[in-house]
Amino acid sequence: MTMNRKKFLQAAAGTTAALTLASLETYANAFAVPPPQHSGAPGFELLILATNWGFEGNADAFCAAAKKEGYDGIEIWWPGDKKDQDAWSAALQRHQLKVGFLCGGYQNEPAAHLSYFKEQVKAATTHAQLKPLYINCHSGRDHFPLTANQEFITFTTEQSRTTGVPIYHETHRSRILFAAHVARQFLEKNPALQITFDVSHWCNVHESLLADQPEAVALALERAGHIHARVGHPEGPQVNDPRAPEWKATVEQHLKWWDTIVERRKKRGERMTILTEFGPPDYMPTEPYTRKPLSDQWAVNVYMMQLLKKRYS
Repeated sequence: MTMNRKKFLQAAAGTTAALTLASLETYANAFAVPPPQHSGAPGFELLILATNWGFEGNADAFCAAAKKEGYDGIEIWWPGDKKDQDAWSAALQRHQLKVGFLCGGYQNEPAAHLSYFKEQVKAATTHAQLKPLYINCHSGRDHFPLTANQEFITFTTEQSRTTGVPIYHETHRSRILFAAHVARQFLEKNPALQITFDVSHWCNVHESLLADQPEAVALALERAGHIHARVGHPEGPQVNDPRAPEWKATVEQHLKWWDTIVERRKKRGERMTILTEFGPPDYMPTEPYTRKPLSDQWAVNVYMMQLLKKRYS
């Protein structure tokens, strides 16, 4: 029986896609970096969370999707509106998921920014129904004076102490800890400062994988209580697909950093929270003109979740 050209091309395309997916799966399980071997002291708990960044749908739809994939919880911006708070509370309870909140500010004047930031953090740490695992801060601005940015850290240190909720400042571009050498100054000055380790930003800021700043990186790894597991590279905050073999060395470097954090918390018997945070366009590289994403954001994040659960559980 003769196969026409159209059917042949369709069959060939399907075979190529299957082989590509198979090769990606083979690569994904072939990292040279061995996982941590410590089984974890009593009290260790690994929780991997989903981001709603780029998700089109309401609170219940997002929580249902995250639960179906096997996530332990979600990380979202603190919902300031009571209607939104009630919707998220209901969805989290219905799908039995935990939550971490993002809090931040956008004002360009330090005093106004700090005032707004304090309101958000106080509300997120004291809400009667929504009990967060942690607060992740997009705090301050890179162009604020050091003394102004210090006020954010002083406030969150006390707020965490009084509420018992861990509060982490993210190593995020445009924020207080936007660069490794700047973060080092704040970490050395503030022994209680804990961070969300999103090293993808630093790779971009410093246009390197940070081999020339080992002291700053080591201090950050020691103070990290939460990880944003996005893979950055010297020319951008997000590789197009962490499963692609051309990024193998870059992914392995990130795994080494994350392994250090997880191993330390395992030995201490502490909770480890990780957010899979590959983002949509324009974080996700796209084709020109059509702006079609080069990878499926949701699928990439699910892949990262499965990889990290297998590696650290």
